[in-house]
Amino acid sequence: MVADPSPRRRPAVLGVDIGGVLIQRSADDEDTSFFGAHPMDTPAVEGAFEALARLASGPFAYRVHLVSKAGPSVTERTQAWLAHQEFTAVTGIAPTQVHFVRHRADKAAVCTKLGVTHFVDDRLSVLNLLPDVSRRYLFTGGLGSSDAPVHRDLPDGIVRVDTWPELVEALTRSL
Repeated sequence: MVADPSPRRRPAVLGVDIGGVLIQRSADDEDTSFFGAHPMDTPAVEGAFEALARLASGPFAYRVHLVSKAGPSVTERTQAWLAHQEFTAVTGIAPTQVHFVRHRADKAAVCTKLGVTHFVDDRLSVLNLLPDVSRRYLFTGGLGSSDAPVHRDLPDGIVRVDTWPELVEALTRSL
């Protein structure tokens, strides 16, 4: 038997956190804080929906998943926010591609199950829990007034990106 000269590559699968990556962290303003009085008024991170629509219909076609840590009430609020924003209609990412875990460390098991090759999160601590994900991106564009680590403080294998256009470029280059 002759070995296949072109080994099959696993298709690229993108995992994206929600809070601070898709939903803007606006905790400084009670009216637009996701955990304040009007969570449906919390804005999306600038450019997120457009970028996800482009990625979900292009290089990661049908292989974009949202993976977020949330308890039952935050899960319900997040699902309501996504519906309010018409997320599926705008991005093409189905509700079945949205996954919630109770603990941040549980994201690793979901990523393994889904075959995630690229993951975007706003928390370095989460990215450090995903050593089996080959491409990890620390997204700082939705942090609001929170400080982000500087490039020199990042572990090997983690790339910092500050905006969705920069993230799309980095993801596209990685393929």
